[in-house]
Amino acid sequence: MSELSTRCPYCFGKMGVKSLFCPGCSTEIKSDFATPRFLELSPEQQKFAIEFILSSGSLKEMAKILDVSYPTVRARLDRIIECLKSEKSSEDERRAAILDAVEEKKISSTEASRLLSK
Repeated sequence: MSELSTRCPYCFGKMGVKSLFCPGCSTEIKSDFATPRFLELSPEQQKFAIEFILSSGSLKEMAKILDVSYPTVRARLDRIIECLKSEKSSEDERRAAILDAVEEKKISSTEASRLLSK
């Protein structure tokens, strides 16, 4: 199974879920499904959250696992909390996703500039 992102790879708008499929019996249900808030996090944030839970919520342990400083781990967790609490407009979310993509080196700053000017 591939990594799931709820952001369009072209414009970074929020993607929706239209169908669910059972590989066991081939049943498919089509509708407009709500996206779980956890899936609105970037794949990197999802991985961090899972590791954080598996480390029993220990920031100290996460710093060891990630080989980064405690304040860095705290900042990443704070960003995830902000994302989960956020009631940002879809345009604010889109802008944040574009900036995250630059930070994660998925797109160039030139491409980000082009997308942000739309």
